[in-house]
Amino acid sequence: MVIGAAARVAIGGCRKLVSSHTSLLVSSQCRQMSMDAQSVSEKLRSCGLLRTQGLIGGKWIDSYDNKTIKVNNPATGEIIADVACMGTKETNDAIASSYEAFTSWSRLTAGERSKILRRWYDLLIAHKEELGQLITLEQGKPLKEAIGEVVYGASFIEYYAEEAKRVYGDIIPSNLSDRRLLVLKQPIGVVGAIAPWNFPLAMITRKVGPALASGCTVVVKPSELTPLTALAAAELALQAGVPPGALNVVMGNAPEIGDALLSSRQVRKITFTGSTAVGKKLMAAAAPTVKKVSLELGGNAPSIVFDDADLDVAVKGTLAAKFRNSGQTCVCANRVLVQDGIYDKFAAAFSEAVQKLEVGDGFKEGTTQGPLINDAAVQKVESFIQDAVSKGAKIILGGKRHSLGMTFYEPTVIRDVSDNMLMSKEEIFGPVAPLIRFKTEEDAIRLANDTIAGLAAYIFTNSVQRSWRVFEALEYGLVGVNEGLISTEVAPFGGVKQSGLGREGSKYGMDEYLEIKYVCLGDMNRH
Repeated sequence: MVIGAAARVAIGGCRKLVSSHTSLLVSSQCRQMSMDAQSVSEKLRSCGLLRTQGLIGGKWIDSYDNKTIKVNNPATGEIIADVACMGTKETNDAIASSYEAFTSWSRLTAGERSKILRRWYDLLIAHKEELGQLITLEQGKPLKEAIGEVVYGASFIEYYAEEAKRVYGDIIPSNLSDRRLLVLKQPIGVVGAIAPWNFPLAMITRKVGPALASGCTVVVKPSELTPLTALAAAELALQAGVPPGALNVVMGNAPEIGDALLSSRQVRKITFTGSTAVGKKLMAAAAPTVKKVSLELGGNAPSIVFDDADLDVAVKGTLAAKFRNSGQTCVCANRVLVQDGIYDKFAAAFSEAVQKLEVGDGFKEGTTQGPLINDAAVQKVESFIQDAVSKGAKIILGGKRHSLGMTFYEPTVIRDVSDNMLMSKEEIFGPVAPLIRFKTEEDAIRLANDTIAGLAAYIFTNSVQRSWRVFEALEYGLVGVNEGLISTEVAPFGGVKQSGLGREGSKYGMDEYLEIKYVCLGDMNRH
């Protein structure tokens, strides 16, 4: 079946799952967890934050055939939990639940929806440490970074709680005296939200926040690699007063879940974060039912360092843009373009900074680089390194698996990279910084734009005039000037070219979940 095949590639295979039903009254015990992964897991379970069942119609349920998949800790390989492996039947029930809930949820006033979302935000922030520990446990990123993701993810719920009250229509001056013309914005309906593993909370709240705020209902499909954070967040949503059916969570048999979401006529919108290849397949699979589609896809971000850049600012900014989440973000600096006059200085200073990064278990104090998500990710990095070295690139630092084993990889800097190498053309999605030399401003723009991707780009220069010339010429949806961390809930996030469609975050993010209705009122001159 075409749709099933698309979903199969799009959302990954059914490899891991769970079943354990616990209440969610977070005790003080939950806030005093040791940093040992096993005890963290046990205490999360005992205080109710380690959910393992799907959420359908406000009820926590096992898969109908009782199948489960395993969720692993990437830092240790240990099994954290077995979660429900759901499929077609469960997803269809979740869709039906969302469809039924849509009428009542969309008819609430914007103020009522706003208050519920605000309570959800408050609960997310109140439990940011526990949620951060859960992210570190299943995704691997350092605890400090994980807690930062919770704060960032929660900010979308707060923002859209406020933005719910600002969905304005229009009155249009009529061309005829007896007519009045107006425009309404109304929620699109049931949304299927497919989220990745690299930001297991923020990539969900960035979708669910505006969807619920606008009056839509949602079926969430988290990654099978990191479903636990999504389930904990959904429990907090229930506590906040999100009504049964307005938010459903299903995970497990990805081909079946994807097929159900894509083929259903009741699902009017698909929002997806993931690779470009997968996004294309989702677009094709959504076409038969003409769904509205938002896609936040792959990147190949250039970080451009000009001769006139402040060296310290460029090093700090590129370090942040490249090595956050061990290089596993779609806006990571995938290519570091450095001008001739500063190339050697930058290479030395940047390598020195990278060498200070601390690799380890995310629960260990001082860790700044966690593991890659799985061995396939490590093998991809290794293949890119091998390709570059075979074509003349030179490793300055790292370039191999870390002595810690598992999926840990040494932070790597590689110089003399050229545009015929894989790492210049495709996302690395790992802790590898390729240094590419350029001569002129025109060369930098040409190299930066020579890609099918167009998500994020970074510029480092002390020239205001140059910064304007370059950011206007760059074919990217987001540009940071002298800054490596640019994502925020108040600004639109999204790419151009084959990096996606639509925007998330900011006031523009609401439009992705709204339909425009034009109304013509006739015979208005009658008394």
